Amino acid sequence: MTDGKEYNNILLGGRGGTKSGQLRVNPGGIAWKKQGGGKLIEFHKSDIVGLTWMKIPRTYQLGIRSKDGAFYKFTGFRDQDVSNLTTYIQTSIGLTPVEKQLSVSGKNWGDIELDGSMLTFKVGSKQGFEVSLADVSLIQMQGKNDVMLQFHEDDNVVANEKDSLVDMSFHIPDSNVQYVGDENRPPAQVFRDRIMSMGDLGPGEEPVVTFEGISILTPRGRYNVELHASFLRLQAQANDFKIQYSSIWRLFLLPKSNQPHTFVVVTLDTPIRKGQTLYPHVVLQLETESVVESTLSLGEDALKTKYQGKLEPSYKGLIHEVFTKILRGLSGGSIKITRPGSFRSCQDGYAVKSSLKAEDGVLYPLEKGFFFLPKPPTLILHDEIEFVEFEMHAAAGTSMQYFDLLVKLKNEQEHLFCNIQRNEYHNLSEYITSKGLKIMKQGNSRAMKDAERFKNEIDESDDETDDDFKIDRESDGGSPTDDSGGEESDASLSGDVKQKPAKKESRKEASTSKPASSKRKSTKDGVEDGGRKKKAKKKRDPNAPKKATSSFMFFSNAERENIKKSNPGISFTDIARTLGEHWKKMTAEEKEPYEAMAAADRERYQKAMAAYKGDVPASIVGSDSE
Repeated sequence: MTDGKEYNNILLGGRGGTKSGQLRVNPGGIAWKKQGGGKLIEFHKSDIVGLTWMKIPRTYQLGIRSKDGAFYKFTGFRDQDVSNLTTYIQTSIGLTPVEKQLSVSGKNWGDIELDGSMLTFKVGSKQGFEVSLADVSLIQMQGKNDVMLQFHEDDNVVANEKDSLVDMSFHIPDSNVQYVGDENRPPAQVFRDRIMSMGDLGPGEEPVVTFEGISILTPRGRYNVELHASFLRLQAQANDFKIQYSSIWRLFLLPKSNQPHTFVVVTLDTPIRKGQTLYPHVVLQLETESVVESTLSLGEDALKTKYQGKLEPSYKGLIHEVFTKILRGLSGGSIKITRPGSFRSCQDGYAVKSSLKAEDGVLYPLEKGFFFLPKPPTLILHDEIEFVEFEMHAAAGTSMQYFDLLVKLKNEQEHLFCNIQRNEYHNLSEYITSKGLKIMKQGNSRAMKDAERFKNEIDESDDETDDDFKIDRESDGGSPTDDSGGEESDASLSGDVKQKPAKKESRKEASTSKPASSKRKSTKDGVEDGGRKKKAKKKRDPNAPKKATSSFMFFSNAERENIKKSNPGISFTDIARTLGEHWKKMTAEEKEPYEAMAAADRERYQKAMAAYKGDVPASIVGSDSE
């Protein structure tokens, strides 16, 4: 659409409120896309049957009527936009917009026009208001001269909209000449019959098919899911939601790795609301291997004429496939389905385990975005991302077991996905690079060294497993998020470990050289030219005694399991934070048992170290005396 016209901050009107977006016009047709991502509304020029301009308070409204009878209203045009866009549409699309006038007299009597799926109330030659008959759920007589229209009580409302049109009544006297009746059929009856003939409006709409006892994670509960001709209904003991198919933006079909369930996510263009909580995603959890057989309560004529072969009389198959096929067919095929892309985890799954806002879940790297499930369901499109950043972290004295993924959006919002297992680093890094996303380099040298060390550890330890966290007195002595505050902490952060056997070899070589050479040793021994010392990475002697454990680590080892039992599903980060908070609040008397254990362990370490140094040459002992 480079040769077309674009207009920003154009509002799409509807019963769910107004939504801002961008309108594009080119020789092929007209398209509108919601700001920040959402459903794309397109009109090919061959599908447009009418265009109208109307002056409304403070701006202009463009009306577009399509072949299927739908009518869309776009507002936010300036005075100069009307003439420029009218000329462009005439020359490129071949249609001339008609100017309509809005009645502002406030009169509530006039004429009713029925055109396609639209009902227009006119005061003289001007338009008072208009409603779409597609939104009408029920029409019935009230007495002899009144006709009441009830509208779908759609739960799709935006946050700043508190009211929604529910019903409307018309009084049609016997003297009306527009809908002429007789003694048996008054004009109001004629008007009702006219509307009934224009749509599927009966005393009550029965569901086309019902799926009973479906587990829904957001909004949480067990629901009967009813698929009607024009809307989706979620019915539970305490909740009842109705969602228009026109409000559904996309379906996501995402199997859970190594589990017998599949997520079916109904993503909405306008969220549903329960109290003050908005739900932009409805997350269904279906059994992957469950087979169902469903028969649709639709006649053959409706299947052929209204749905034009997009639906079959009955379906049999896996429940998630049957559900999505029927839902897509009832919506006219306008809802797109997204499945997992080419990404595979180290366990050959479609997602990686992580946590978001202290909630454990899985992160799906898709072809055009990331999706975190199940709670809070968070969809991030690649187009919205400014950059991503890998953040490495480890416990004191341990190798790096986990890392975090920070996603920074163009609107300055951030999402931090925590506790991703380190063996997923290569797969995620390659995926992000292949999608052309910017990876932010970590600025400080310590972080850069940690990242490089992290990468090397993965290459050297692919056979290592980190599924279960255990405390072992003979191992590193800390959890992936604990910081004991002892000597182990610095070594674990910098990656420095001691290498005593290598020192022995270098000492022998030094003894055979000239005395002057002692001031200029190789950098391999940790000394540069001129006698300037340089820190070097040294491997720890396996025969050296284990360092002393701090009082906080004794406390952590004793209380960690109790915290995990009291808070099922708590993340490692939150465990460490909770332990730290408890430790700070403890009195000196409460800490005394752990201080005594730490003192005893320090004494053990000093004796063991003295015995160890007795068997090591003095020059090597001196290098570790700090």
